[in-house]
Amino acid sequence: MIIVQTPLRLSFLGGGTDFEDFYTVNGGGAVLSSAIDKYTFVVVKERFDDMIYVNYSRKEIVDSVDQLEHELIREAMRMTGVEKGIEITTLADVPSEGTGLGSSSSITVGLLQALYAYQGVSVTAEELARQSCEIEIDILGKPIGRQDQYAAAYGGINKFTFYLCSDPSKTRGQLPKSKKGVYEAGEYPLECYDDEIKVLLIKGEKLTLDQWFDLKPL
Repeated sequence: MIIVQTPLRLSFLGGGTDFEDFYTVNGGGAVLSSAIDKYTFVVVKERFDDMIYVNYSRKEIVDSVDQLEHELIREAMRMTGVEKGIEITTLADVPSEGTGLGSSSSITVGLLQALYAYQGVSVTAEELARQSCEIEIDILGKPIGRQDQYAAAYGGINKFTFYLCSDPSKTRGQLPKSKKGVYEAGEYPLECYDDEIKVLLIKGEKLTLDQWFDLKPL
């Protein structure tokens, strides 16, 4: 049995700039967010037959992945290559929709992690976030940005920046703690996964909105 716990998140700055329609037109986007102590849970268990059982606010029992109505579970199974003989249960500390805490993306990240672990496959947080974006935005066409998937995959308090590279990608910087244990902005490198944009730096004790938009390709 595999049990995966994935955090929800609070967004402090930059919400909306993680939408592709924004960061492709404005030269980039940036968000500051933090994981919180509320979670979603995914439980995966092998079955003794080839049926697929799915438990959430409803119960589904189907013969094949294509018959699943829960679109996140269906696409996560397709992406990870799990086809049959499995029972999946999703739970959450908050309602699954409409909370503004990124619960759907948290579930998607948790599903991918659990299904990969079920097969003994190790994946990075970056891979989980990218594949979650692919499922929710590219495949299912949901009108959402990309911060929720990265916040759920990485956890902690992070600054993410978004650019249109060869494919949509992100950069991540963890805010360093001061001696008092309070997170504050400092000087730290950000890596962008693109051949032309390699390293960007932010300096200063406070970040203004203009500073977020100064994160543009060099």
